[in-house]
Amino acid sequence: MITHSFPPPKNLSEPRLISACTIGRRCRAARSSASALGALLLCSTFFLPARAQRAGSQTTAPLNAASLPSAAHDSISAKTAAEINVTTYHNNTMRNGWDNAEKSLTPSVVGGASFGLLHQVKLDDQVDGQPLLVTGLTIAGGTHDVVYVATEGNTVYAIDAASGTILQQTNLGTPVSIHQLPGGCNNNGNNVGVNSTPVIDLSSQTLYVMAYVYTGSVQQFVLHALSLTTLADKLTPVVVTAAHTLSDGTTLYSFTAAASRQRAALLEANGNIYAGFASFCDINANLSRGWLLGWTASTLAPLAQTQLNNRVLPGNSPSDFFLSSIWMSGYGPAAGPAGNLFFVTGNSDPSGTTYDKVGTVNLSESVIEMPPTLSHVLSYFSPTDSGADVATLDEQDEDFGSGGVMLLPNQPGATSPLAVAAGKAGIMYLLKRGNLGGENSGNALSEVSIGGCWCGPSYFKGPDGIGRVVSSGGNNVNVWEVQTSPSTTLVADPGFTSPSVNGSQDPGFFTSISSNGTAAGSAIIWAVGRPFDSSNDVTLYAFDAASGKQLYADTAGTWPNTGGNSNLVPTVANGRVYVASYQMLSIFGIEVAGEALVPKSKFVRPAPPSEAVLSAHQISGYVREVVGARVVIELRNGQRVTADLTEAARRHATIQPQVGNPVVARGDYDRNGILQAESIMHAKAQPVLWRPDR
Repeated sequence: MITHSFPPPKNLSEPRLISACTIGRRCRAARSSASALGALLLCSTFFLPARAQRAGSQTTAPLNAASLPSAAHDSISAKTAAEINVTTYHNNTMRNGWDNAEKSLTPSVVGGASFGLLHQVKLDDQVDGQPLLVTGLTIAGGTHDVVYVATEGNTVYAIDAASGTILQQTNLGTPVSIHQLPGGCNNNGNNVGVNSTPVIDLSSQTLYVMAYVYTGSVQQFVLHALSLTTLADKLTPVVVTAAHTLSDGTTLYSFTAAASRQRAALLEANGNIYAGFASFCDINANLSRGWLLGWTASTLAPLAQTQLNNRVLPGNSPSDFFLSSIWMSGYGPAAGPAGNLFFVTGNSDPSGTTYDKVGTVNLSESVIEMPPTLSHVLSYFSPTDSGADVATLDEQDEDFGSGGVMLLPNQPGATSPLAVAAGKAGIMYLLKRGNLGGENSGNALSEVSIGGCWCGPSYFKGPDGIGRVVSSGGNNVNVWEVQTSPSTTLVADPGFTSPSVNGSQDPGFFTSISSNGTAAGSAIIWAVGRPFDSSNDVTLYAFDAASGKQLYADTAGTWPNTGGNSNLVPTVANGRVYVASYQMLSIFGIEVAGEALVPKSKFVRPAPPSEAVLSAHQISGYVREVVGARVVIELRNGQRVTADLTEAARRHATIQPQVGNPVVARGDYDRNGILQAESIMHAKAQPVLWRPDR
């Protein structure tokens, strides 16, 4: 066990306020094309040359897509990389999650006695983002492979990737506490600081981080550009502001930090940093609208254009309910070879009255493609399946945007570049990039059932040359072959027996893939299961990608915040696996002389935080009746409680209750025993994850 003390936060330069305004344009659908070579190169994992790594040089330019030879994406890393860097969410801007240059972690090794937990590193708070990795870096007086982790306490750590020693750390300001969130949203820990995965620019040695801070009694999002070696600000941090006109072309809507959440991973593409914004528990839906914003990476100057997903005028929604958020359970917006951007949006007005794609007034429940400038929508896809159409998804809060969109490398025989996306309804769609399909599920190339998806897909190619999509809906891993003849579709891999992963939060989880190129028998699917019992443990799994056989499963951390999903992504590179969780980074690898595995009996679980009390009373249960503003809730002990939602509605702190759905309500009882609810939100499906009633 490695423990560390935490020095006080360092003084930061005063953030500068910069606003970004844009005039909405009528959206048009357009095809974008990209060369096969560009597609292959962009999705390659970036890495430093071996010589530069050994010397710890910070001046040698890293290999990047522009300098790579005309070779297939699938063989570049395996042939030339000495060590792999993971500088962005899910390994690359296409979000494939595949390290195809892993020679040490073979199925036989991972399934044997020599693989396991090597180190636990103590952190100051919960981690929601994926760990990132840079090799051969000169830092703290030596040359190190460095893991970067950012916490909800707004602390950023640079950690030795082999030993777990903390090399540098900095704090970016006071995080926003649960008491300062709209309506007391409980889909998070006690603090919300860095909620998204940062992104690293190797050429400039910069780590970009979005911090949520409480400054002078107000909430602010602050974008930082930190030095990889010192974690000091290289540029003056920028407070996020933005504005956009609504559908009448004159009414201006301004970004509201107090009602916004930045959960989706950051994206660096086109020389810019992009961030998607969502809401907290759909609360303050009268103020919160989904945004995609961008800044020039070299200066942090905001882009001239912004994307506002919902431009409905106030008064045109029965309850002034807007949203159309970008959250994707932490999955990052993707970028294709031509630089076009892709993301998925969530729910909007449950009445369905504001649904309008033709004029792009409201882009709810859709996969969206945009150009680098954010000037207009290039193409989109909205489901129209029976029971999974946009109106139904909005009404039932079945966000398409609970999962991310992954871009596939060009497939042999395919007539178009491809993408896949799935959401809460559990249907994964195979789509054409450049012409996503519009408002018609019939335009999807294929759709398969994967189970409820608070999740995101991964991709790898097998020794037979066939591309494979790995889905992780429900509690199951599934592998789908990308068939391109006689038509382009997804078919279940006949050799793969679907294994299951423990988890009792919302359905779905996240995977990463490792392999030695496309060598037969080398591919492993890694997954992190969510907490499933009173221990609140999260589990690291490894499965043989050819057969589905479980190779490894053991505790990787804890997650006492059972109300907020553990959207944890394992980072796999250079013979090690990194899993961040509550107050911990766990490092897994192969036991060698002088570096023994940590016995199960020695695994240290951080003490859970004290529960934040948001109101005098809190109950969890199933909705049994809805009559006007009153809801009857059946508690876990069978008792029924009537809750009046008038005050919750006034505070815009209520979801749309549906009979049979689990909810958590907070407030005070009146003299008649009716709970005057201050808020009512979704609860987890499994009562084992509900907090005690009080």
